[in-house]
Amino acid sequence: MTILVFIYGLIIGSFLNVCIYRIPRDESICFPASHCPKCGLKLNWYDNIPMLSYMILKGRCRKCDNFISLQYPIVELVNGLTYVWLYLYFGFTIDFVFYSLISSVLIIIAFIDLLHMVIPDSLILVILILNTLQKIILLLFEKIDMILLDSLLWLLLAGGLFLIIYILSQGGMGDGDVTLIASLGFVLGLKKVILNILLSFFIGALISILLLVTKVKSRKDPIPFGPFMVISFFITLFYGSNIIIWYLNFF
Repeated sequence: MTILVFIYGLIIGSFLNVCIYRIPRDESICFPASHCPKCGLKLNWYDNIPMLSYMILKGRCRKCDNFISLQYPIVELVNGLTYVWLYLYFGFTIDFVFYSLISSVLIIIAFIDLLHMVIPDSLILVILILNTLQKIILLLFEKIDMILLDSLLWLLLAGGLFLIIYILSQGGMGDGDVTLIASLGFVLGLKKVILNILLSFFIGALISILLLVTKVKSRKDPIPFGPFMVISFFITLFYGSNIIIWYLNFF
């Protein structure tokens, strides 16, 4: 079953690449069919096999020999491994289904922000809709009270905190970061969204220092914050409870 989940994740990962390329360009994610952006060659099914086609074609278009970004197999692999991780953690459950979809949306957000320094509101809305459906199902079948009201409260608090930072930073943080952390507050709840925020700043600081030291980025170059929040989300989702318990026991 784990292998099937991995293959399924790879296939969905291939679609994520379409979203990452087209959404910032306001293009349809359904039409036209996948094609080479340089020569327009329509890709056959055997050119769209996740990871394998990239290796067979040696990262180049079959017709025009245009270089295909390494992003494509990376996104496919990341999504495949994420699905396996979620399956091993949740089993084949409702939580697995919804968190896998939410995770895929977050991967799209991370790469779009990394490439274009923007977080589309449409993707934030998708996260909120998916998690609302997840919580409604839990409410109906597991009788968990107040779950939607609590989630809405943490959305407002997390989003409000980042809104203050956004205003005070005067452009140092984007408005997309505000809506993203608000949606993560809705998904994670109080304790875990606080951990998500702290980890985001910690990981962001480490990576930013590394980029500055290696001169990949200068002090004037903007560094997207969205990917740090997404990485922190996965750490929080899988290890958040253990980290919180460790912290409370340590202090």
